Amino acid sequence: MDRGPRALRILDVMDTDRREDDFFEVYTKDLTGEDVQRLFTRDARDAYRFFTRHIDEGAFAGLPPLQRFTLRARLVFLAFTLKLSPARRALFGIALVATVVGLIELFEGIGLVRVPVVPFLVSVPLPSLVWSDGTGWLAIGFALVNLLVLLEVADRLSLKNDLEVAREIQLAMLPQKIHAIRGLEAAGRTRPANTVGGDCYDILRLPEGRLLLMLGDVSGKGSPAALLMALAIAMLRTLAAENLTLVGLMERLNRLVYEQTPGSRFITMFVAAIDPATWTLTYINAGQTPPLLRRQAGTIEALTTGGIALGMFDRATYEAAELTLDPGDLLVAYSDGVTEAESPAGVPFDEIGLRHLIETHHADGLDDLGEAIVAAVVAHADSARLADDLTVLAARRLPPVPPAV
Repeated sequence: MDRGPRALRILDVMDTDRREDDFFEVYTKDLTGEDVQRLFTRDARDAYRFFTRHIDEGAFAGLPPLQRFTLRARLVFLAFTLKLSPARRALFGIALVATVVGLIELFEGIGLVRVPVVPFLVSVPLPSLVWSDGTGWLAIGFALVNLLVLLEVADRLSLKNDLEVAREIQLAMLPQKIHAIRGLEAAGRTRPANTVGGDCYDILRLPEGRLLLMLGDVSGKGSPAALLMALAIAMLRTLAAENLTLVGLMERLNRLVYEQTPGSRFITMFVAAIDPATWTLTYINAGQTPPLLRRQAGTIEALTTGGIALGMFDRATYEAAELTLDPGDLLVAYSDGVTEAESPAGVPFDEIGLRHLIETHHADGLDDLGEAIVAAVVAHADSARLADDLTVLAARRLPPVPPAV
């Protein structure tokens, strides 16, 4: 009769041992002695240098070792705290206060501990703080967790600094001012969802006097998309100098994207060439959200002719469409992040919202129009995080200037 419960107890012990083995395996998998050494040497040193890079080391000269160590630890802790966002800094402060309160509650008083003066012969009693059992282990655990957080924050902030430099370089590749040529103006505006993004636009003057407009959206987000974006701009600018037809340019660009990028990546792109001599707009839409052309009369057309996204097939073909721009006509190309941005309730901004904005701001300057669209999408998203980059490229044929009286 006793064999059943006894067998269950044995199974419980075996199960406990198995869980302990699993726990040990999870936390020591791929761990080497070199990793541990690097953690407390190179990683800790790099973190210290990161948080104290604006501190003059000469200020520590001449200080006693203990005072120098205390001052450095204080400065590192303060620099680490100030690197946190306000909300996270407040949460970290609450955690520190809770830890101090917990240690106070674990404090039992002051006792005496005998310290040997002459080993095995003479000892003297000295006052000592007395804590509840296990307090020392809790303090060690708290210190190690804080060290881990400090190292992780240093790594992430260092990466963030690198990404901010990459963002500056990325934005420098994009036209930052209004381009005007013979009664035509064009301008772009972008807002990445992350520090760097995969949306791009360009405004190029072609050798024969035409103006080339491009808006592209690289699949994916973040650094990989940003690198491919830079590659796409470089390839487009190289091909634009070869005086190709728009179809020839896109087919060449498609093959280059196919050959130079991973198979899982592609680029949706809208390109348009405007000839101020005839006011003919020739365009190809390669899988991009259809740009909207607002006519001076108030009607809005979607530009859909083109083909598939770049880089999906090496021999993809494209079709160009032509139309005529009249004075006051306004072209607005945009990435899908604009119309697909959702409110906290999950409602997309959609094309209807964009059409309304274009109708409201069509007479504004192009910079103001782009800013109004981006601001409206951000306001629509409100507290919801933007899931995609926002990019707008606008061009307008200017009305004729009346003769001076």
